[in-house]
Amino acid sequence: MGIQERKERERERRRQQIIVAAKRIFKEKGFGRATMEDIAKEAELSPGTLYLYFKNKEDLYASLSLRILQYLGIRIEHVDRDAGDALAKLDELIEAMYDVYDFDPIMIINLFHLQSSETLKNLSPQLMLEINTLSKKSIASIARIFEDGIEQGMIIDRHPVALADIFWSLFSGVILWESSKKIIDGSKDYLRETLGAAFNIFRKGITVKK
Repeated sequence: MGIQERKERERERRRQQIIVAAKRIFKEKGFGRATMEDIAKEAELSPGTLYLYFKNKEDLYASLSLRILQYLGIRIEHVDRDAGDALAKLDELIEAMYDVYDFDPIMIINLFHLQSSETLKNLSPQLMLEINTLSKKSIASIARIFEDGIEQGMIIDRHPVALADIFWSLFSGVILWESSKKIIDGSKDYLRETLGAAFNIFRKGITVKK
């Protein structure tokens, strides 16, 4: 192994060390109360070291979302490539969304908070491009599933991107609302029941009646 390769491996190891620490701190304190100093202490590094890897707290926070976006894209692409009719694909898509949530619940919630906040304005151009590219790719894959359904006469004739946006908004909205309720009053977690009801209503609403 050459010197350059060792340096790259060490840099990636240090970056992952920071990301793991940041995830713990954001989970414990939330984005607003967490500081780069808190994260540096958790990672057992100096605050200055963090800034060698991330532009600011917003950049670090957003970087945590890349992994979940990449997994989202992979799962949806698998559904999009599968053979079968559009309604079967839609059922697979719904199952994929549960898988995405189970993959990392904290990070999917962070992603939705990120997408609905001013934090995006403070990101580095490169990170913003990565998030935008991954998000658009996933929405495009979801839209193709609805487009197939429209062509097969199984799904109502509406713009497939609009249907994809509604589907994504339903998914993110239910998760954000249910997670907020749990924080506010510590009530029982009804996420799966609520999400299941929402997906069922959506599926029935866009299915062409025979």
